[in-house]
Amino acid sequence: MDEIAFLEELVAIPSPSGAEETAVEWLLTRMAELGFHAYRDGAGNAVGVLGPPGGKPTILLLGHIDTVEGWIPVRREGNRLHGRGTVDAKGPLATFVLAAVRAAPRLGKARVVVVGAVEEERRSKGAHHLVETVPPPDYALVGEPSGWDGITLGYKGSLTVEYRRVQPVGHTAGAGEPPAQTAVAFWNRLVEYTREVNQRRAAARDVADPPRFEALDPSLRAIRTFGDGLQEGVEMHIGLRLPPGIDVEALVQRMRTWADGAELTFPYAEPPFRAEKNTPLVRALLRAIRAEGGRPRFKLKTGTSDMNVVGPAWGCPIAAYGPGNSALDHTPEEYIDLAEFQRGIRVLTTTLEILGGKD
Repeated sequence: MDEIAFLEELVAIPSPSGAEETAVEWLLTRMAELGFHAYRDGAGNAVGVLGPPGGKPTILLLGHIDTVEGWIPVRREGNRLHGRGTVDAKGPLATFVLAAVRAAPRLGKARVVVVGAVEEERRSKGAHHLVETVPPPDYALVGEPSGWDGITLGYKGSLTVEYRRVQPVGHTAGAGEPPAQTAVAFWNRLVEYTREVNQRRAAARDVADPPRFEALDPSLRAIRTFGDGLQEGVEMHIGLRLPPGIDVEALVQRMRTWADGAELTFPYAEPPFRAEKNTPLVRALLRAIRAEGGRPRFKLKTGTSDMNVVGPAWGCPIAAYGPGNSALDHTPEEYIDLAEFQRGIRVLTTTLEILGGKD
């Protein structure tokens, strides 16, 4: 089987969040050809199962098939495959499928479930559906780029803040502040508060700055003004990356006290999550990476993933793994090194064989 061609074909199918159906159909067809029991679940996820019904242990490999917007022409340049999703996260998803196929003859009574989840880049629709409908597996791996020799154990949480203020138009020489100015004041107050929080966290560790995973990070993602000559207004879209230990409810209440008549809404939030290090799953990954000649590295990510959703709900040994450089996530330069991709397949194949008891 041409494993690189498998990845290239998957990457060549555009699948921005909310428009994954063609890619899901392709993946279901290919998984069925490779011996999986393949089906689409109620959320639109592509699901493929290898192994007997009720097989133990159940190993769930949760990738995501959607990407962010922005098409990148799919092309090979030397040992690099360029294209949207090569890193985030069709590369890891293809690794899951191909490793499961390689390991299948030596899995004993284990059951491997591969999921190509939808809308991870929005609000993790596919992962939330799994939490509601699938019993917790014995082990779970989330398909995200960690590098072939890396293991990701944690992700920060997120909180979305929508700010909107509308008021009657005033003369520019008048005493009142225009909406844009009050919005900027709100943003500046939030930035100053996060600076104070991070200073306290650094002091508790006796360091100049807290590690990125421990910092509260705000980002102003969009701001726009509008008006019709009688009313004028402003809207801001703010994102907060949440470290462990943050009291989110207290943070929300504090922001409400700064609103000064503006409307604040908080449409989406995911808590931070950090997995245990000393588990059979992590030990299997460590052993497999070393067998491939690597020096394993543990990572904590400052973004979010489907691990934030399924980790707390399932309570099983869990980690994130996948080839690729996460610094290329969402960028116009996204590509994957194909030698790394193939090493990732070998690492995961060995990991599945160890967990299946047939190493």
